[in-house]
Amino acid sequence: MEIGRVVGTVVSTVKSSGLNSFKLLVVTPLSVAEELTAANGPSSYVAIDLVGVGEGEVVLVTKGSAARVSDATVPTDAAIVAVVDSVQIGTQNAYSKT
Repeated sequence: MEIGRVVGTVVSTVKSSGLNSFKLLVVTPLSVAEELTAANGPSSYVAIDLVGVGEGEVVLVTKGSAARVSDATVPTDAAIVAVVDSVQIGTQNAYSKT
């Protein structure tokens, strides 16, 4: 899994029928050091939303075969599976939603 921030939405009127019931969101990976910052290397990608998140939220994303939805007709490589409330690294609070 990786931590990312939702930075936008994707609207598609023509898509695989398996994607019809999912919201498509643009996610930017975040780097976790002492606080969450935009990762240097990876670029943004599209993920399906399984939990109902909004733009600007910090999320957990699973990728690859772990991103499969139970219905085999949903073609996806990335799925948002959780909203992050806080991240603690050692004794440092790297991120807090509130």
